[in-house]
Amino acid sequence: MNSARDYLNDIDRFGRLLHGYRPREPQLRMADAVAEAIDKRGTLLVEAETGTGKTLAYLLPALLSDGPTLVSTGTKSLQDQLFFKDLPMVLKALGLPRKAALLKGRANYLCPYRLELHQEEARFLTRETAEQLQIVAHWAPRTRTGDIAELKQLPEDAPVWPWVTSTADNCLGTECPKYSECPLMNARKEAQEADLVVVNHHLFFADAALRGEGVSELLPSANTVIFDEAHQLPEVAANFFGDSLSTRQVQELGRDALSEAAHSALDLAELNQRVSALDKAGQDLRLSLGEQERRAPWSEVAGITAVQEAGEALLDALIDLNDFLEPQARSSRGLESCARRAAEHVLTLKSILDANGPNRVYWFETFRRTVVLHSTPLSVAAQLRAQREKHPCAWVLTSATLSVAGRFEHLQKRLGLDEADTLRLESPFDFKRQAVFYVPEGLPAPSSPDYTASLTRAMIPVIQAAEGRTFFLFTSHRALREAAALLRDAKLDYPLLVQGEAGRRELLDDFRRLGNAVLLGTSSFWEGIDVRGEALSCVIIDKLPFGSPGDPVAAARIEHINRTGGNAFRDYQLPQAVLALRQGAGRLIRDPEDTGLLVVGDPRLVTKGYGKLFLDSLPGMTRTRKAEVVQRFFPHIAKLQAQRLQSSQTGEAPGASAPQEQTNDAHSGH
Repeated sequence: MNSARDYLNDIDRFGRLLHGYRPREPQLRMADAVAEAIDKRGTLLVEAETGTGKTLAYLLPALLSDGPTLVSTGTKSLQDQLFFKDLPMVLKALGLPRKAALLKGRANYLCPYRLELHQEEARFLTRETAEQLQIVAHWAPRTRTGDIAELKQLPEDAPVWPWVTSTADNCLGTECPKYSECPLMNARKEAQEADLVVVNHHLFFADAALRGEGVSELLPSANTVIFDEAHQLPEVAANFFGDSLSTRQVQELGRDALSEAAHSALDLAELNQRVSALDKAGQDLRLSLGEQERRAPWSEVAGITAVQEAGEALLDALIDLNDFLEPQARSSRGLESCARRAAEHVLTLKSILDANGPNRVYWFETFRRTVVLHSTPLSVAAQLRAQREKHPCAWVLTSATLSVAGRFEHLQKRLGLDEADTLRLESPFDFKRQAVFYVPEGLPAPSSPDYTASLTRAMIPVIQAAEGRTFFLFTSHRALREAAALLRDAKLDYPLLVQGEAGRRELLDDFRRLGNAVLLGTSSFWEGIDVRGEALSCVIIDKLPFGSPGDPVAAARIEHINRTGGNAFRDYQLPQAVLALRQGAGRLIRDPEDTGLLVVGDPRLVTKGYGKLFLDSLPGMTRTRKAEVVQRFFPHIAKLQAQRLQSSQTGEAPGASAPQEQTNDAHSGH
């Protein structure tokens, strides 16, 4: 059989399916390395920078190998892109009989049992939720997959979804009366019969943490596990190897117990009393933590009398509900599930209130109506190492950003991958020709109160030179709001799109459609965004993205590293910030024809010794500190694009790529 390299070298085969397809040496090297890892059942880390074509480089060897492959992506949207766009194209090119399946977490699938249950018990629903329930009921007999993403009429955060989908807590499993028609179980069955299954990191690690989402049924027979966007793994894994309990979960338990009890001989009046006490205890705990929304260590509030009393009252209310449900559990599968959930919630809440586990951080986050209590491990290296030892197949981890100044040690240590093979593939893009990197002169220190205002004013001429077409990325919501107000006052000639004023997808669609917009975003816009062409010609980053010192998990990790003889700034904070900056900078050049300007306002890039680590980790763009170079850049690019268009029409070669004057200027800054 032909190798992945053979197929990738076949221009005719892929040229019919991919416009302008040409084999790329980095892509071929990655395909060879992935094929070798699969053959040897090894562990491989591959940093494949933008433009490498990593998706083809891992899909081909996986589909050409023996045995099932699990591919895990960073988000559900990337999961859908891989399954509905990339995979069909590769399968068509290969012409081989391979079966692929898509598997999402259970919250993405309709639960016919809960739909029927809540149609009968509609008195618990608000008017809005009851109306949405009818929309779901109309769609349910017509869907083949039961994937709620099909139902475009309802938003992702519609209040009806928790009523018509299941959780690991409330799923009745094989004893469910609707088991034979369950979309989740059908999706799992398809996945077990497939050669390649596409999942996402949250689903994978929910299962690794024994949360029963269906991936654990696939892992024992898997020949290969591939993680795309693998830079996200340490944080995702930490969330799932920890424990959490929310007041919303507690309220859902009470509602489900009442719904199930309506079909039994249970004393409804007494159950109502206990559920009401549980609801009140949850609300009191939220109120005891203050009105504002925040994330903080549990130790900050554990000594406050009102918080202690509210926590104990919630624990007592859960114990009371458990004591009431336990003797009745055998009367129905639904009540048995509620009793089990109550017992699990008691154990979780007690461990978090005690907060005495080794190498764990206990913390909480408050929202408008709910509070979530967390217990998070400081390191997941041991758990991940155990996963790999338990399932000795090939493990391939890839992303555009895995290394810091070309070295992989930071991520290897966090993931317990000290023995893994590593491969770093630089982008085939000509960054020196395609992009300019600008660090403005004369800005105050980032700690200065007027830093954001000074930066924003300095960026107005840059945005005007770029004719809009700008991502302005921030490390905090406060800075974003301040900059948005200043840009509105400046009355720019370009549409202003601000995170928080519309959904992420809507903002991106508007940005692409308008073609001259300025989009202001925080962390969720730093990665996983792909805007090609002239619509995005400038990316401005306000500060070096060091993690917030107020984040309870990061603060605990920093304290732990320093206490055990390490240097938290050098070993953790600095590498994390470098990887985050590389992600943000990666939004700019997404295509061989893209051109653009990257601006990082933070003067620490040139005033601090560690600035060199950031600079050495970024692509080799033409660098400048001169505003006049920036002003010349966009007219120069427009002229080049006009020449390219003319040459494509006449068949002549385009002109030189960059004026020597600009190149010389650009190196005078650093």
